[in-house]
Amino acid sequence: MARRRVSATERHAEWETGRPARPGIVWWLGAVLLAAAVVLVAVLRRRELAQAYHLIAGVHPLPVAVAVGCEALSFVCFAGVYRWLLAAGGERWSLRRTTAVVVAANSVAGALPGGAAFSAAWVYRQLRRRGVQQVLAAAVLVMAGVLSALSLALVFLIGVTAAGPAGLRTVLLPLAGVLPVLGIALAVLGASRFAAFRSAVERLWQRAGARSARVREGQQALARLIEQARGLQPGLRPWLRPFTLALLNWGLDVAGLAASLWALNVGVPWHGLLLAYVLTQIPGSLRLTPGSLGVVETSMSALLVLYGLPSASAIAATLLYRAVSFWAVQPIGWACWLAVTLQERPTHPPR
Repeated sequence: MARRRVSATERHAEWETGRPARPGIVWWLGAVLLAAAVVLVAVLRRRELAQAYHLIAGVHPLPVAVAVGCEALSFVCFAGVYRWLLAAGGERWSLRRTTAVVVAANSVAGALPGGAAFSAAWVYRQLRRRGVQQVLAAAVLVMAGVLSALSLALVFLIGVTAAGPAGLRTVLLPLAGVLPVLGIALAVLGASRFAAFRSAVERLWQRAGARSARVREGQQALARLIEQARGLQPGLRPWLRPFTLALLNWGLDVAGLAASLWALNVGVPWHGLLLAYVLTQIPGSLRLTPGSLGVVETSMSALLVLYGLPSASAIAATLLYRAVSFWAVQPIGWACWLAVTLQERPTHPPR
């Protein structure tokens, strides 16, 4: 059965109601197979898991407190990105309110497979409820994601540099599937410098809009989004502040991982820590399981072992890091979700 195309109007309706499209059967099948593989690995590594449990039972409280502080500041920094973007669009939000929305969205994203879509829809709906214009709300979500991705790419480059030749060999295989896409993107970027190429693309773009009303709606929505994103703040220098906040978001999360290793009295593999962290975020961002449960644990443990940690120590550090950065945040996030969702609607309608 062919999949029905979703128009821009329907996508907007999904975001307004907070009900994004459900994942397809192929997506669910992949999630189930992945969960089964994680269970199989846990059974095969049950001895290392038992050793990791004993290590966690003897953690030092001070480093754990440091890890908790780093994770809290990480959320505040990412909330600062949203706050700056809203302020650039003319909306003044307090840091307290923005942090509550960000923490709540994190819990929504971790509740279900593919939770990132539900999280984005919920944030969009809360922005609209509080009078934020439709295009500005969409632009804030998109630009926050772009800044987050760019800052993570910078962390990746720093990690590759710190890891040296051995780290470069480690990332060659994961990047093998990305290289063709990157090559095509670079080729298109280079060709776009030629006027004839730009004219041909513009003609195709106009013809596509003329033949289909749905495509035309999508084109108009994309044009408005780009215009709003450009209008948030012209020039490059003003964007350094939100980019720095997005970078601090990742950096403090990495510091939380390092503090988890410190709490277990395990030597921190500084040369490969950043690379192991970033390579874990890539599969974790797919949200194939609730909160990427099993995906992050397996990936991070394997990469820490690759950079010299014993298996039990790597598993213990990963589980402690996840307890601080994910499990401990869930009840706080859902409390924020309840407070934000049930908050009285503003008297003036969204513009």
